[in-house]
Amino acid sequence: MIRCIFHVDLDAFFVSVEQLHDPSLKGKPVIVGGHPGTRGVVAAASYEARSHGVHSAMPLVQAQRLCPRAIFVPTHFGRYVEASGRFMELLDSMAPVTEPLSLDEAFLDMTDVCPDFKESREYAQSLKQRVRDELGLVASVGVAPCKIVAKVASDYDKPDGLVLVLPGEEAAFLAGLPAGKLPGVGPKTGQILRELGVETIGQLAALSPGAAHLRLGRYGDLLRQHAQGIDNSKVEPRGEAKSMSRETTFQTDTRDVSLLHKTLRSMCEHLARDLHSHKKRAATVTLKLRYEDFQTVTRQSSLREQSDMAGTFFDAASALLWHLLSANEQRIRLIGVRVSRLSGPECQLDMFSPEVQRTQNLEQAIARINRRFGEGAIRTGRSI
Repeated sequence: MIRCIFHVDLDAFFVSVEQLHDPSLKGKPVIVGGHPGTRGVVAAASYEARSHGVHSAMPLVQAQRLCPRAIFVPTHFGRYVEASGRFMELLDSMAPVTEPLSLDEAFLDMTDVCPDFKESREYAQSLKQRVRDELGLVASVGVAPCKIVAKVASDYDKPDGLVLVLPGEEAAFLAGLPAGKLPGVGPKTGQILRELGVETIGQLAALSPGAAHLRLGRYGDLLRQHAQGIDNSKVEPRGEAKSMSRETTFQTDTRDVSLLHKTLRSMCEHLARDLHSHKKRAATVTLKLRYEDFQTVTRQSSLREQSDMAGTFFDAASALLWHLLSANEQRIRLIGVRVSRLSGPECQLDMFSPEVQRTQNLEQAIARINRRFGEGAIRTGRSI
């Protein structure tokens, strides 16, 4: 059976969500990520800003130099998660199987919905219109008999694109595109391919199996297969999140223990609220530090019992922080915390402890207030 795979990708997602909240930003060079005076990086840029060479992960200072008239907007992750949830619900209503790849993109297996492959264009147009009408967002869609080609197709005619690659035309569609357009070909792999004389996906497809394997091993064999438009991987339905994390980069490298503790406490409170909203608890806490020389280390701690309380996460993470600070005298560039081994609300807590019950009630009250009035509307003193 010939499969019919959609790859749906929201255009300039973070920027588009910010424009929904502030329509005056539409049509302007917008950069999401924070103030250019900080050491942050670009999280997203509007197409007007991209035309000046701005792209994701670029330092904000550099983005300002390239686009002096840009409007810089802080990230509002809660808004993006909420919009993503509505986007995925819409996709679930239209597709038998949905595989999210990130907040703003997903694969759909539409084989049973579009048995006649050519009918898929009309269905894809209907999907795009629903995204526009119901969410106020713009999606690009790639349609192909396999996942790898559908993903390349969705990026081919952005923004607001719709590209259909018919069965048997996969290799011809890919052939003239730069090799870097193939998922999995990053800067390092691209350099190796250039050393082999490969500039286009078609040249990669024509590469001898021995040459691809010699330089890239089994990964080279897979890339060569993908370049030929062959991908037998299935659209896998999404599973539940296995972890949640938060991290921040300091404007100035620091060993200020008070600042580190306040930052760590704030992140633990955010994670607790995330867990409350998903009705989850965690059993493991992991601390991440990046030092001034960019060395990155992680340490983890298993909790005595599963928890969704910020205080529990902070106690575990701060103990790990103390050990790392004692072992390395460098200043800290980035700090992050992750909670994992998640489970549902059915796990047991020490409900006979009045102190645990009071703390849990307090944190749940704070979470309700922040959901209603916005993240950061109320905070504990230890995180300020």
